Amino acid sequence: MVKISVLQHAPSTHLPARPGDPTPTSRNLDPLMHPFARARERTRALNAVKMERIFAKPFIAALEGHVDAVETMARKPGTLNVVASGSWDGGMIGKISGVCFADEDRLLTCGVDRNVKLWDTREVDENGAGPSDVRKPLNVFPGKSAFNSIDHHRTDPIFATASNIVQIWDETKSAPISNLSFPTSIETISAIKFNLSESSVLASIGSDRTFTLYDIRTGKAERRIVMQMRSNALSWSPTFPTTILLASEDHNLYTFDIRSLKTPSQIYKAHVAAVMSCDWSPTGHQFVSGGWDRTVRIWQEGRGTAPEVYHTKRMQRVTSTLFTSDAKYVLSGSDDGNIRIWKARAHEKLGILDSRERAAIEYRESLKQKWKTDAQVNKISRTRHIPKPVHKAGQLKRTMLEAQRVKEERRRKHTRAGESKPTAEKRKVVIAEQS
Repeated sequence: MVKISVLQHAPSTHLPARPGDPTPTSRNLDPLMHPFARARERTRALNAVKMERIFAKPFIAALEGHVDAVETMARKPGTLNVVASGSWDGGMIGKISGVCFADEDRLLTCGVDRNVKLWDTREVDENGAGPSDVRKPLNVFPGKSAFNSIDHHRTDPIFATASNIVQIWDETKSAPISNLSFPTSIETISAIKFNLSESSVLASIGSDRTFTLYDIRTGKAERRIVMQMRSNALSWSPTFPTTILLASEDHNLYTFDIRSLKTPSQIYKAHVAAVMSCDWSPTGHQFVSGGWDRTVRIWQEGRGTAPEVYHTKRMQRVTSTLFTSDAKYVLSGSDDGNIRIWKARAHEKLGILDSRERAAIEYRESLKQKWKTDAQVNKISRTRHIPKPVHKAGQLKRTMLEAQRVKEERRRKHTRAGESKPTAEKRKVVIAEQS
């Protein structure tokens, strides 16, 4: 038996020990010692993106109560769980075309009965009034024509309505205090919105394919553009005060910078029918749209293709969409009279997570971000199963657009050089700008 003398160091002097672990571990970070580390990481990224698609179950619940198409929705300021909706089942007064909150306890509605009504949303007021008293409006503002939209000023007790003209109302007066219209305007105003930052600026869209900016301080229309197709809805960005989103009849959505209205800053293409509604997320990084193609789509700001697609077998044409105040959920109202609640992130797990599960989810998210340019990972993450009619309509639309492109290319090829130049897609959207 031979005795060998060696030098020995205590592991605690040079290795970081984990709490409660008497045998600390060490790792050799030399890449030559781990030749398969990158392959293992890619496999984990593939598994992570596959798990995302497996657990993508966005539908949460359907809110019943309406018996006709849900025309408009509005979220209550300062809360996460209260939303007001207006439908075509307005009873004797006809359809409700506009809903907005005046403050946390009062609600404004308008419709084809030519009246704007102010309601108290509290179930029981300070005097102990019951629900029977709540059904009576606090005030009625009579108009001369049917109203199509309504929006309240962010701080002042005034609101704006849209009919054949834009009217500004004071809550303390029964008649409008000012009428706003473009000098040569003859259109019917279909939607209006106050700017979220510069609250004196008002935007509207009209039936003659126009988008108009107003300033209530000057009492007149400042600028207007005429587009190729009419817009059905508009929404101001909550983070960029000069950015506005338009949902168009030509199946696309457009974002404009109001400082330069000649061309849109971004075009969003995926719908295969008219886009009927749109709404920004409170974070400003996403927005939701609903279309005549019976789908709800969630877009990333600045990314004009490959949105998230939500649909059900029973959902009909989507007429209104809304983000909740915490940006975690999306609401959609459709022709079948239902308001559906969806998760903003289809694969997000609801409920309480322990620390290990949260760490695993964050690790998978980091892997997906790191490997998002990989062809196979990207293909799996972008794959969406959509209804067969929507898929066939998309194929037909792509065929028509390709035929139009080939036709224009051949026409330019057989004309004198320089006479016919290709036009950028963004420059085809706006026909004229007026001021």
